[in-house]
Amino acid sequence: MKSVYRRTLAALVAAAGLGLAFVPPVAHAQADPILEARDAWQRRDAKRLAAAKAAAVARSHPLAMWADYWELNSRLPVATQEELSAFFARWPDTYVEDRLRNDWLLELGRRQDWVNFAAEFPRFRMQDDREVACYAVLVRHQAGDDVREAARRAWMAQTAADQGCRQMASTLHQAGRLAAADLWRKARVMADLGRRAQAQQAVAAIGPEAAQRFDEMYESPVRYLARRGGSGNRTDAELTTLALVRLAAADPEGAAVQLEAWSKRLPADLASWAWASAGRQAALRLLPQAPDYFQRAVKGADEISWADDTLGWKARAALRAGRWQQVTQAINAMSQAEQAEPTWIYWKARALQAVARDSQDAEKLRLEAAQLLDSIAGQQHFYGKLAAEELGRTLALPARPAPLTDEEKERVRRNPGLIRALQLIEMGLRSEGVREWNWTLNFTSQGRMSDRELLAAADLACEHEVWDRCINTSDRTQAEFDIEQRFPMPFRRDVVARAREIGLDPAYVYGLIRQESRFVMDARSHVGASGLMQLMPATARWTARKIGMPFTPSQITDRDTNIALGTSYLKLVLDDMGGSQAMGAAAYNAGPARPRRWRDGPLLEAAIWVENIPFTETRDYVKRVLSNATYYAARLNGRMPSLKERLGRTIGPRPPDAPLPEADLP
Repeated sequence: MKSVYRRTLAALVAAAGLGLAFVPPVAHAQADPILEARDAWQRRDAKRLAAAKAAAVARSHPLAMWADYWELNSRLPVATQEELSAFFARWPDTYVEDRLRNDWLLELGRRQDWVNFAAEFPRFRMQDDREVACYAVLVRHQAGDDVREAARRAWMAQTAADQGCRQMASTLHQAGRLAAADLWRKARVMADLGRRAQAQQAVAAIGPEAAQRFDEMYESPVRYLARRGGSGNRTDAELTTLALVRLAAADPEGAAVQLEAWSKRLPADLASWAWASAGRQAALRLLPQAPDYFQRAVKGADEISWADDTLGWKARAALRAGRWQQVTQAINAMSQAEQAEPTWIYWKARALQAVARDSQDAEKLRLEAAQLLDSIAGQQHFYGKLAAEELGRTLALPARPAPLTDEEKERVRRNPGLIRALQLIEMGLRSEGVREWNWTLNFTSQGRMSDRELLAAADLACEHEVWDRCINTSDRTQAEFDIEQRFPMPFRRDVVARAREIGLDPAYVYGLIRQESRFVMDARSHVGASGLMQLMPATARWTARKIGMPFTPSQITDRDTNIALGTSYLKLVLDDMGGSQAMGAAAYNAGPARPRRWRDGPLLEAAIWVENIPFTETRDYVKRVLSNATYYAARLNGRMPSLKERLGRTIGPRPPDAPLPEADLP
């Protein structure tokens, strides 16, 4: 198949008019100047990089722009505007043009070259760099614009401690355009999230004395509260609140004891924030006190402006406790954008249904709940399915789109950006290829690709077995839904046979593989998990020993080996979790010890248990695996099954008569 893929790709390169120098890169890896340029760029070997760029240009290599990009990017600190303008002119309307403009805008910001920044910024098409956005606000301020709202949005959106946003915040605060309240709020939000550098940067914009006291507080919040805690002025009160936030991160129950005394001395809004922080940390630990801490936070506060993340945990803690009125309060306090998320639409509807049981306005509340559920019931995600089932509807697949025409297919086969992306991926430059592909989908001459164009692009990726681009591209369509593109089934015979051999639902296995690797066989995560089923080396070794299968570390990305070990491990964790697919997926992602702890406590509706998984990655993972599995079941069995049945009714402590957990299960 690989040789067919390379011949097809070579034909596509020629058809798209990208040059005459396509050489199958695997066969001639040492000779390819693009691979040479990438390696030299990573090693900061300027001489070798310049030579590789020259070779790529001399050969009219279809990817010469990338060598040009790496060479100029490597010397941006000494580059001139004239050199950059010439680069932009050489490669107009391409990903590398926009990417290098992003890099150059950051460099211009560091140089404080505001004239050239102002000229280049309007040409930056991606507009996805938050540090660049902060520099842009600063430039507008210097031009005399009233940027208070824009500055506040840019400041709160940035979660990294970068130079551009630091400079914007400090400059605009000194000019009276960014209030101290905005700086302190950012510090509290970042402290809640455990991001010290970002919180320190926000306090530093207040002034050097506040920054010094922040460092003292962060090192030892208990000592700070004993020695310097107070509420003599706003700075004292804010730093005391940050110390209480720090305590809550380590020990929410201990922080609550401190808060009993301190909350009477702090301004109402800060006492509220500190109690909410204790509530958030208690909710993350699944402690039963969490709803009470949140209730204390509300008491006596004139205005609450918590972060959406904190309000989300208030809602989750209330769900665990069955406090439906508190669920609605939390969701109603969220930003409008957050309230529009399917998660909170669904749970607000469920809360209204519950509250209606004891309300004089029962009919009105039930009608509002039904309208909320109906607003997401046709959507193809976890909560869209649950909403449909809550309304008593049978899950059904959307109608298949009309077949692609030859003309639609041909148009994407002549798209230079997509062809470059495929060639980069084939060469092993997956990161570059993915970025080139995604940029091309978003920035055609008419703007974003239409549904039909996306389906054609996905078809091209599927044809070349670049499954992650096939899936992600088809996932972008709004009105068209191609189940075979969105939920492909590579290696169907082997996966289905292996799953059934060991007693696993093949749809569940496929749902998990799609989420783990998007069927990229050599995928490797940042923590070292590898292959289709993203196995950690230690887990692979343990599983191989457990099932008596010969194994060496070099086999971990081998398709058949990875499937055999991955499905065996999945079966072991699923059995350990009593057959619960929700807990099994959580165990596969976060390790079995965590869902064993997370199941302790009250017996919960399965969807409430899932929503209370403390790790965002694992929570989203479980939802997607189970949602994926419903589609794969439809493909395998010809009908759309119930998601509620797959979830199960309840999740709670391990039954007394259940087998003991396997102690050494990794």
